[in-house]
Amino acid sequence: MKVLGIETSCDDTAISIIEKDGARVRVLANITHSQIEAHRPYGGVFPTLAKREHAKNLVPALDEALLRAEMNVSGTTEVPEELKTILAREPELLIALSAWLASHQKPEIDQIAVTKGPGLEPALWVGINCARALSRVWGIPVVPVNHMEGHVLISLLSPCGDDVYKLDEPRYPALSLLVSGGHTEILLSEKKGFYSRVGKTRDDAVGECFDKTARLMGLPYPGGPEISRLAHEARVQNLTSPIHLPRPMMMSGDLDMSFSGLKTAVRYGIESHGTLSDDARKGLAREIEDAITDVLIAKLSMAHERYAYDSLVVGGGVTANAFLRSALKTFAEERGISLYVPRIDHSTDNALMIAIAGSLHTGTTSDLVADGTLSIA
Repeated sequence: MKVLGIETSCDDTAISIIEKDGARVRVLANITHSQIEAHRPYGGVFPTLAKREHAKNLVPALDEALLRAEMNVSGTTEVPEELKTILAREPELLIALSAWLASHQKPEIDQIAVTKGPGLEPALWVGINCARALSRVWGIPVVPVNHMEGHVLISLLSPCGDDVYKLDEPRYPALSLLVSGGHTEILLSEKKGFYSRVGKTRDDAVGECFDKTARLMGLPYPGGPEISRLAHEARVQNLTSPIHLPRPMMMSGDLDMSFSGLKTAVRYGIESHGTLSDDARKGLAREIEDAITDVLIAKLSMAHERYAYDSLVVGGGVTANAFLRSALKTFAEERGISLYVPRIDHSTDNALMIAIAGSLHTGTTSDLVADGTLSIA
């Protein structure tokens, strides 16, 4: 089965095409157009700008993906008037997609998978409506995908050759820790395809905390990689922070988390300390990274005592953080737990994870509502 994946939940416009046969996944194309430079002046993602960029980037990304998959066939296709209704919210996409469809034949795609949430609703709707339009013209089904399940599943990919992977089956019960710019949550899976949320952040996500504290320190957006870079230098040079930070909710007795207080502690700490020297900035970056990692490992330890899980699946953009990856590896080895983390280039939002998740589910266009539900069966 060949699946086209579409991802527009935040600030990355992504298209992927896979061929799936059982547990074997062959990646035919995986395209991501980043919007970081467009959002950098705002110090974060600006939703209406993200929506506009998705509408501009989707057709070029689709064209590029089909070229890479050797499925881009020129020809004529009748474009139905119904597309004007489907893409009424996205006039720019309507013009570009209508022109592209009119000059291309239907590719050998069996199914379309598209992110339905969670994410920024204006951004989500661009991808959803694009999927609906393609489904109408090509006459193939659309499967709505939960963005967070995509992050879980892509962490289970193990390479078998050039662009060929095996989708591993973790031992159950399995715990999933999802850490990204917009989401931080812990899911328990007693069996394949079923998830129960057992812990979550009550305010800021981990990635959001990294970005906001970096901003307070005068570091460029996105802040996570900058914090990681400075923290690494601090460890190499054995530099410590002039500001001690709390470990919020680490001993709360439940699996929920909170990171807004950490951000506030950084703000007050900088105001009290005054201008940070280069070494002080490196030390503070180390303390931020330590505090966040300490909380996450503490929650995973508490979850292991409670659920005795056999596998730990970690997904989301923050998994690119080298210090966190090392701490997770040590944690899993000490307990004999199987650890699954994504490749660095698979950690941030991408359409490959959406195509994989879509290949495991069925759905209808009527299920396409931009929301943040986690009702996966």
